[in-house]
Amino acid sequence: MDHPPAAPVGLIGAKTRALLIAAFTVATCGLIYELLAGTIASYLLGDSVTQFSTIIGVYLFAMGVGSYLSRYVERDLIARFIEIEILVGVVGGLSSPVLFFAFGAISAFRVVLYAWVLATGVLVGLEIPFLLRILKDQFPLRDLVSTVLSLDYLGALAASLLFPLWLVPRVGLMRSSFVFGVLNLVVAVWMCHVFRHEHRRPRLTVQAWAALVLLLAGAVYADDLMERSERQLYADPVILSRTSTYQRIVLTQANGDVRLFLNGNLQFSSRDEYRYHEALVHPGLAAVAAPRRALVLGGGDGLAVREILKDNRVEQVTLVDLDPLVTELFTAHEALAALNDHALRSPRVTVVNADAFVWLEEHADRYDFIVVDFPDPSNYSLGKLYTTTFYRRLAAHLTAGGVVAIQSTSPLAAREAFWCIVATVRDVGLHAAPYHAAIPSFGEWGFVLASREPLQAPDRFPAALRYLTPAIARSLFEFPADMDAVPVEVNRLNNQILVQYHTDGWSRYAR
Repeated sequence: MDHPPAAPVGLIGAKTRALLIAAFTVATCGLIYELLAGTIASYLLGDSVTQFSTIIGVYLFAMGVGSYLSRYVERDLIARFIEIEILVGVVGGLSSPVLFFAFGAISAFRVVLYAWVLATGVLVGLEIPFLLRILKDQFPLRDLVSTVLSLDYLGALAASLLFPLWLVPRVGLMRSSFVFGVLNLVVAVWMCHVFRHEHRRPRLTVQAWAALVLLLAGAVYADDLMERSERQLYADPVILSRTSTYQRIVLTQANGDVRLFLNGNLQFSSRDEYRYHEALVHPGLAAVAAPRRALVLGGGDGLAVREILKDNRVEQVTLVDLDPLVTELFTAHEALAALNDHALRSPRVTVVNADAFVWLEEHADRYDFIVVDFPDPSNYSLGKLYTTTFYRRLAAHLTAGGVVAIQSTSPLAAREAFWCIVATVRDVGLHAAPYHAAIPSFGEWGFVLASREPLQAPDRFPAALRYLTPAIARSLFEFPADMDAVPVEVNRLNNQILVQYHTDGWSRYAR
């Protein structure tokens, strides 16, 4: 059978161009909604691999359902397409506020999450089949399919680049969903105008404009909505919130207690962080005979650096932290810089913003004392920083008498995870000395000292410490029966068993 000839340029005109532009736009918006749902789920629930995997799977399934259901719509395709655009704009545009508020208000958050993803996916899945059927008389079939799908894939590429490079760090998750909902509704309003003689339904135009005004208002007040949603998540008033390329940064304050949360996870409380950071830094630092050069990986708040600077033997400290927004806040913001005694402004300190995993491979300097202060291995991006691969890179940067101090999660709440870190350090040929300390904000917390030779118990500390003494430090290396060693596997880059240990341990502890 011969294909119908392509329509002359005059017949294609503004209407067909409008539909082709719509194909590109709806593809961009559709992928943005998918990325938003996956990112919000990762922020709120942790384990980014699991969240993105399940969100993508459910979303693609829902798109398939939408594509299948499109066969049952036989008439008034233009009007149906406009209605779908209005619904996609509203449902997708409200995704961020709905999910953030639901997390703080509803115990069955996952039900809301996947229901919203299903609804968005079904609606997005209806769009391309409708466009193909509307345009079927304008192009030969092979040209029609290749043109529409090419625009669809280009839209997906645009979304995948916009999302991490501009939307998350510059626009924020809350405003991004409103912005792209507005974009869908602009398409709907435009379609109402271009095809006004075809659909002849003034109510569609009214509905499109009403929804557009609603989401525009949401975009204007997105920051206020984000603050309101965060008040539900945190017990204390939020004094600062920022979204960087890598994470959501929130600071709360009440009765003089400042708390830092990254992606909803507590990093420190100013009331007792000195216990954590003294325990992290000083047992290892005291064991080094001449600690002239120190390296801190993570710890962008500068609190570990503050403790290192209390030892006058240290001449130079290099801080390597992934997020420049965190180091900037704790350097330039007066109230936050005061927490670390303005340590990041010290002439002895050099701040580097880089991925520590890559930075260690690219630099050859050796250090007498290294602090590893990363967040817990709750996902695979963090889990790689606790693998044999990472610890081998660490060992290559350690001087002969040097020591590494590693924060190692709770040996009580995540017992297998803690001893997995110990086993992984030993697997690369380093001696590991595990210990723990009681931190009121965290409970029992674990650390590991790694070195080329066995370490002696520390017998001296700087005079300015508020928690540690030689006697207390020696007691930290003793473990009660409920935190003692258990059989575990080594954490390797290709299996990341530590993430599973951590997830299982904290899930049981939280029940």
